[in-house]
Amino acid sequence: MIRTLAKQIKQYWGASIVTPIFMIIEVFCEMAIPYLMASIVDEGISKSNLNHIYNIAGLMIIVALVSLMAGILGGKYGAKASAGFAHNLREAMFGRIQNFSFKEIDKYSTAGLVTRLTTDVTNLQNAYQMILRMFVRSPMSLIVAMIMAFTFSVKIAMIYLVAVIVLAFFLGLIMLLAMKHFKVLFEKYDKMNESVQENVSSIRVVKSFVREDYEKEKFGKASNNIYKLAVAAEKVLSFNNPLMILTTNACILIISWVGAHLVVTSELTTGDLMALLSYCMNILISLMLLSMVFVMITMSSASAKRISEVLSQESSIKNPSEPLTEVPDGSIVFKGVNFKYYDEATTYVLKDVDLSIRSGETIGIVGGTGVGKSTFVNLISRFYDVNDGEVLVGGHNVKDYDIETLRNNVSMVLQKNELFTGTILENLRWGDENATEEECINACKIAQADEFISGFADGYNTHIEQGGTNVSGGQKQRLCIARALLKKPKILILDDSTSAVDTSTDRKIREGMRNERPDMTKIIIAQRISSVMEADRIMVIEDDKVTAFAPHEELLKINETYASLYEAQTSGSRDFDEAALEVKGGES
Repeated sequence: MIRTLAKQIKQYWGASIVTPIFMIIEVFCEMAIPYLMASIVDEGISKSNLNHIYNIAGLMIIVALVSLMAGILGGKYGAKASAGFAHNLREAMFGRIQNFSFKEIDKYSTAGLVTRLTTDVTNLQNAYQMILRMFVRSPMSLIVAMIMAFTFSVKIAMIYLVAVIVLAFFLGLIMLLAMKHFKVLFEKYDKMNESVQENVSSIRVVKSFVREDYEKEKFGKASNNIYKLAVAAEKVLSFNNPLMILTTNACILIISWVGAHLVVTSELTTGDLMALLSYCMNILISLMLLSMVFVMITMSSASAKRISEVLSQESSIKNPSEPLTEVPDGSIVFKGVNFKYYDEATTYVLKDVDLSIRSGETIGIVGGTGVGKSTFVNLISRFYDVNDGEVLVGGHNVKDYDIETLRNNVSMVLQKNELFTGTILENLRWGDENATEEECINACKIAQADEFISGFADGYNTHIEQGGTNVSGGQKQRLCIARALLKKPKILILDDSTSAVDTSTDRKIREGMRNERPDMTKIIIAQRISSVMEADRIMVIEDDKVTAFAPHEELLKINETYASLYEAQTSGSRDFDEAALEVKGGES
């Protein structure tokens, strides 16, 4: 874990090295001040030696200025190193997430990834800065102050040593108790962030079902859990300061008492006693700061593990050593394909799939909810890898292609259509960043989007709000289809992506694609038979298998479920699931 995180320091190693050096310089300067002060008292004031007072005072000013500059530079480079470390962590995690396959994306929740990129990185940034500064400064200050104390008086230094051991024991106990609460606390942050994200992204649904009070109560519980854990942790940490103050005051009293006797018996000078009291404060404050550093490290250890987990996560889908960089055509072949989402799963999502699709064909896919329609097309783009068998595109196994090349030639319009903040043109150019405005307009005409875009005051420069909230569902779907067409792919997959448009517009979109892109293989997943009945062939998926693959007229004769669905949709409103249940009920 430490090695994984240390790699992200990168160009900030220099700042990370000089920061502790400046801290050490600052410590030595600070420790010299009490020693010089003792000299002023014993050699200057006691002996009325003004010349000695001036010389030592001048030296003290120089030492103080050096200490000040070392502290400032240590703070500057410490901030640079920790902020740079956090910057690299965010970039590395974000880049890693972009390379994840759907399998890895499924493993982490969106809220969990957001927490890792924000709260966890901030915790690690703060901890790293404290390690560079306080974790070096406090132990060094404690050690040097203890050595200086022993040079003045072994008896009084032993009082310090006992106080340090006692205080260290209790501070360690406090940290161990607080650690348990902090570990659970960060897990609860994920739950709260998940609640917030879910609510904000689905706020229209919340309002339409008048569930505001329920959502507030749900968030309140999550927030209250964090509050309780934070209070429990802080209650434990609240013993730090009282324990520190008690030990410090006890030390001062004991040292004053013992020191006074030593001064009276001439075993110690007044200046030495003053210096020892200063070192007492330095030792105990250093110990308290060191305990706070350990608390911060404890708090950030959970964050470090979560960040390291993402950075260490290898994508299950990688480029081959010598990838193919050209897709010859849009032909698709499935050979003995079996697939399940998790290796430990006992059942397959798709099983024994064997079929061949010719380049330029239009293929329809119908089936009930959750039978594997979307999974089937995700295997073509290699968003997942098959467990058994192989998927061929253009005559080659998808695993032999450069991933970027393959996905640029297999364009998908997913069930959940996403638009991004920016103009319509900027969104369209996700398909081809170099596309001209004419090419964008032509793609929109095929997708039946040009008409409503032209109706906007700013036309193609109309600003799209986050998530496409200022366009309707049907408009969003058509923009996404146009965006996919701009890639000029060999294969276009429409995953139930015309469900929000009327049947007339749906038909025009299919006609436009057939006329403008006849050589492009088109795969259409739909619940409406009307969307696929004109396809060259239609695939019926039932119970995780392809049970039929034929043209519409032939399917009506050979597949009872499809025939029942067609009859239901032309005479009523039943869907595929209902039709399949009716057929199975009749068979039983």
